[in-house]
Amino acid sequence: HGAGLIDYLYLGVKLGIYPSLIFMGVGAMTDFGPLIANPKSLLMGAGAQFGIFVAFIGAKLLGFSNAEAGSIGIIGGADGPMAIYTTMKLAPHLLPQISVAAYSYMALMPLIQPPIMKMLTNSDERKIMMKQPRYVSRLEKIAFPIVIGVIVNIFLPPVAPLITMLMLGNLLRECLVVTKLAETASNTLLNIVTMVLTVAIGSTMAAGTFLTYKTVLIIFLGLVAFAFGTASGVVCAKIMCKLSHGKINPLIGSAGVSAAPMAARVSQKVGQEYN
Repeated sequence: HGAGLIDYLYLGVKLGIYPSLIFMGVGAMTDFGPLIANPKSLLMGAGAQFGIFVAFIGAKLLGFSNAEAGSIGIIGGADGPMAIYTTMKLAPHLLPQISVAAYSYMALMPLIQPPIMKMLTNSDERKIMMKQPRYVSRLEKIAFPIVIGVIVNIFLPPVAPLITMLMLGNLLRECLVVTKLAETASNTLLNIVTMVLTVAIGSTMAAGTFLTYKTVLIIFLGLVAFAFGTASGVVCAKIMCKLSHGKINPLIGSAGVSAAPMAARVSQKVGQEYN
């Protein structure tokens, strides 16, 4: 009888179009100035990915295949579009469960992260005031997305669609000559694509495949991934705090789990409670 509206909308998920457009919107929202000024902060982002490996190993022990375990593990990256993109490559039959787990835990950041952050830091560490190390010029901010885009396309082609669109969105923001496009990408377009994405994924949640024991395991492993990712990020920042003689607030390590901008807001909110 031919394809219907949902069939056509789902092509955006299947072909990786929606995640890439969302990344462009996130790029248009992001200020990479602090990262450019202090490249060492990349280590906190890397450290916070430990939860991915914990969830991957846990999924393997529970009987999932390598591809399925990889898709489940990426929930720990706390990035909905990335989880969807990876799952469509590795285990598309698990897309409903993984997308629900990823977006649910991203929304629950203010409940999941603070107890872990407080458990791993002391009051003095939470009060540390951080300052941007130096002024970042406009030329640096414009060159950054271009250089990163070229490097990723040469050395990491599997993730090039996502990172290139992220950098394109950031370039729209930083060049200051297409402000309308930057505003549209970070607001209107981002909201529309997110709405269409959720409708398309929701159409795949048939009871026969979604209401199963595997779904419970995936949601549990997602929580484990988020918890370990938050903890490893804070621990990494705590080590950097010691090495920098107290110049880095360990609370920002929790933002390394990539749930932009919620994780950073949680870091800020917990810090403000103490200073």
